[in-house]
Amino acid sequence: MTSHDPNRTDERRDMVERQLRARGIRDRRVLDAFLAVPRHRFVPDRESDQAYEDHPVYIDMGQTISQPYMVALMSETLLLRGSERVLEIGTGSGYQTAILAHLAAHVYTVERLCELSDSAQAVLDGLGLGNVHFRIGDGTLGWPDEAPFDRILVTAGAPSIPPSLERQIADHGYLVMPVGGRGGQDLVRLHRRGDEIESESLGGCIFVRLIGEEGWPES
Repeated sequence: MTSHDPNRTDERRDMVERQLRARGIRDRRVLDAFLAVPRHRFVPDRESDQAYEDHPVYIDMGQTISQPYMVALMSETLLLRGSERVLEIGTGSGYQTAILAHLAAHVYTVERLCELSDSAQAVLDGLGLGNVHFRIGDGTLGWPDEAPFDRILVTAGAPSIPPSLERQIADHGYLVMPVGGRGGQDLVRLHRRGDEIESESLGGCIFVRLIGEEGWPES
């Protein structure tokens, strides 16, 4: 049941304690970002009661806002300190974007569906988050004009890491994304050291498809 508090502060605190801290999320800045961002602002009114539940929530156009724990895990694995330029692929609802905006200096977010991008921008503008830059286009190709990026976060799964995104990782930078088939993926983190790129698996996950020239076909 939705709280009578329009800011739903108690629900956010409960989410952070039960869903994040209890599962091992320890980065203080990540936890503070989750306390600061009103998740219910990013879900449709019809799903408002589900905003702080421990599962993904359907938004519009066949997309979802990810489970809070998964958003926190991906944010924590980026190892953000506050000065970074971050590329996000898949703006979606804008919730992950808002979390990143609290953790990094600048966020560049790409969404292929203009309706979702416009909706997310309206919510983030309403929250006063002015360090986010929006683009509508093929996220598998990244944002070449602004590359390289200290961090890249991809919020949809692809069969492999798009070469264009790999090329846009700055030296000593990280990329985190789900890699695998339609039914499930591994969360993978790349770390660039000069010309060398190290890869590690962070565990299983299930995300919507990353559609584009270097991802899944639309059909």
